[in-house]
Amino acid sequence: MYSVLAIDHGTLRTGFAVADPLRITTQAIEQFHGEDESKLFEFIDGLLEERTVGAFVIGMPYNMDGTEGPRAKDVREFGARLGKRFPRMKIAFQDERLSTKAAEELLKEACQFGEDRKARKDSMSALVILRDWIEAGEP
Repeated sequence: MYSVLAIDHGTLRTGFAVADPLRITTQAIEQFHGEDESKLFEFIDGLLEERTVGAFVIGMPYNMDGTEGPRAKDVREFGARLGKRFPRMKIAFQDERLSTKAAEELLKEACQFGEDRKARKDSMSALVILRDWIEAGEP
């Protein structure tokens, strides 16, 4: 078994979460700020040095009716570039509808407000995406 790194890819911020190899624990981890994809990939390199990851789960932006949202093409292209940069990794896409709302609820329950909430929102969204993927049976 291997750990899984979930990615909530954004244009300005990208959030990350990780699951242990047995999928018992999931944890939101630091997020990346910036638009430079080469720096984002360097950041991911650093995350991979700290853990044994075998798969990426990337949040896919669907509309509420189940069709792909306007950013879906960008996310798929990001996934393809990620696959080229990290060819040994499996890549899965997971519906991220309502993940931001669920993340905000988790942060509210944890009494995270203002700048604290803003600083953690994207990684908490990645956590929701990861948990949904695990609950779906890791499709």
